Amino acid sequence: MYVTLDQPTGARLITRDQELAVPVTLRYTSDDPLAVHFAFPAWIALDGEPVTWTFARALLEEGLGTTTGLGSVHIWPCGPTDTIVELHSADGVAMLRFRTADLRRFLLRSYTVTEPGAEAVGPALEHGLSALLDGV
Repeated sequence: MYVTLDQPTGARLITRDQELAVPVTLRYTSDDPLAVHFAFPAWIALDGEPVTWTFARALLEEGLGTTTGLGSVHIWPCGPTDTIVELHSADGVAMLRFRTADLRRFLLRSYTVTEPGAEAVGPALEHGLSALLDGV
């Protein structure tokens, strides 16, 4: 049986002129143990559809303490209380400011489901390969 954790939280979308409050659902699921998912509402997307960004749980953990980035996701601490998550797509870049305590609480909750380093990569690999093949 798979376990899914959802943690509603808020972020601030940083634009050139202002910061906009954005609801975000942080999600961790034991059937994809190496990943975290950030789900955004439809109204924030350019095409009006809900969007979910999926990236390595280890990347989020590392980004709480130091600047890190891999491909389309970059994360870094911003002062003592905030963390920036920068998301790159073909449509542009979104920079979001989260409360570090919210992200840390989410990670700690995910560790109660699957401890870091104890992830079974077999099911995750199978899931990922299946998703790739479905797209072919």
